[in-house]
Amino acid sequence: MVIKREKSDKDAELPTWLDADGIPLGCLEKIKVLNENILEIRDMCQDALEDAVLMGCDERQIRNVLSQIIKTLQEPFENES
Repeated sequence: MVIKREKSDKDAELPTWLDADGIPLGCLEKIKVLNENILEIRDMCQDALEDAVLMGCDERQIRNVLSQIIKTLQEPFENES
């Protein structure tokens, strides 16, 4: 995964989005949607982390919980053939 610096979106590091063959996506609208989704998820995770720590939760635990959520996401379209 190639990471590039996007200064416009809160100076976040965003990936170069690839298709299933490893070719970078060329559609700017698709890239825009993917970037917006990732930024939104990052912001939500940051808020959850900050809330948990402010309420006394162990930081490692909330980070592990957030990681586990990603690891256990269902495969998209797994029943479609």
